[in-house]
Amino acid sequence: MVRAIYPGSFDPVTYGHLDIIKRSSKIFDELIVCVLNNSGKKSPLFSLEERVKMLCDVLSDYDNVKVSSSDGLLVDFAKQNDVSIIVRGLRGMSDFDFEFQMAQVNKTISTKIETVFMATEPSLSYISSSIVKEFASYGKSVKDLVPEIVLHRVEEKYNIL
Repeated sequence: MVRAIYPGSFDPVTYGHLDIIKRSSKIFDELIVCVLNNSGKKSPLFSLEERVKMLCDVLSDYDNVKVSSSDGLLVDFAKQNDVSIIVRGLRGMSDFDFEFQMAQVNKTISTKIETVFMATEPSLSYISSSIVKEFASYGKSVKDLVPEIVLHRVEEKYNIL
């Protein structure tokens, strides 16, 4: 059985994230979507628990995808869950620079960890959680960027009617 992890902050989960999840779930026997509590990022819009719940709701139809969370290093989470593959989505070259560096660091920590890079569907490459939050903070609709379940929760956070 080939298991992989798709990590991220998912604050909130977007159609770009779902593209990577959908395609990865067809490649691997099991995909763990791991919500990271990233201490390096400013205060998130959604709590860790809210992000996990949204992902569970959005991914309920995926039989081989499970949602989890971690406060620690991803390589430690991978070891604890007997996973040797990390899936990383790439929107563009700027993502690659950062993700390549992280893959190299992870490889130095654990030689058993491999990173697989997957390019986001071109029509979704402009979508990021940051853009969703930016648009919503100005009262703009983000209905084309996030699933309906997430849309309602974003609108609640920003008091968008």
